[in-house]
Amino acid sequence: MTLRLSTVILPVDRWHEGGRQKWRHAEELGFHAAYTYDHLSWRSFRDGPWFGALPTLTAAATATERLRLGTLVTSPNFRHPVTLAKELITLDDVSGGRVTLGIGAGGNGFDATALGQEAWTPKERADRFGEFVGLLDRLLTEDAVTERGTFYSADEARNIPGCVQRPRLPFAVAATGPRGLRLAARYGQAWVTTGDPKLYEEGTPEQSVEALRGQIGKLGKACAEAGRDVDELDKILLTGFTPDRGRPLESVDAFVDFAGRHRELGFTELVIHWPIADSDFAADQTVFENIATEALAQLG
Repeated sequence: MTLRLSTVILPVDRWHEGGRQKWRHAEELGFHAAYTYDHLSWRSFRDGPWFGALPTLTAAATATERLRLGTLVTSPNFRHPVTLAKELITLDDVSGGRVTLGIGAGGNGFDATALGQEAWTPKERADRFGEFVGLLDRLLTEDAVTERGTFYSADEARNIPGCVQRPRLPFAVAATGPRGLRLAARYGQAWVTTGDPKLYEEGTPEQSVEALRGQIGKLGKACAEAGRDVDELDKILLTGFTPDRGRPLESVDAFVDFAGRHRELGFTELVIHWPIADSDFAADQTVFENIATEALAQLG
């Protein structure tokens, strides 16, 4: 099974003070894709620089030629399908059809209340997510959309000429619960996971592998119920949130071992964080670049 290696570049650098160079260098290193988080702020980075995902990706599209670009992940927390669709169509056009939309239900982080609303319950997040994805799918594939939903509506929303990628840019749906997995099976061209968050603090790498095996099994069942072959979906692991934490980035050999174990589970793409000093994503830049250029060849 072919395994691709991608990176995620957090939007913490001014574009002309290192931001542009990171995206260009990601392409030079041969990464399949470079993603960014789509948040208004995030965890320990809340009190420092943090730029918008879609403008950053648009700038990255003009600074690169081959690198795929995307969000990991966009959520309904502060987005509306009508305005998001217009921005995505524009980004897909600027990039020449190199965009993947990572999309998830969102959580209770800073984004959840930044617009002044009360944080949604897990059920409401799931309800909104289902309606959000369905409407966004229509907006990206139809010239004009009118729809009245419980949470999201559109009135003659026009999206001509549509995406460069047809019928629309791909969705990478982040999900582990049954409702989200059904959305991935219905709308996704890829599925995204970070592993089982309950194992992050106290679990072992072996327990994580078994949890991921179980998630992929549930995805397969959801695909079967939707009449799809689970092999049609790319399976993306955003690393750094399993009990392994940063250990796979300590050496090329450590990463090759980690990648081999997860390729055997069925993952087709691993995403590693671009190093950020003095953060949870601190790593040796030279080792990181060696992983980018050498690891997959060693994996065989």
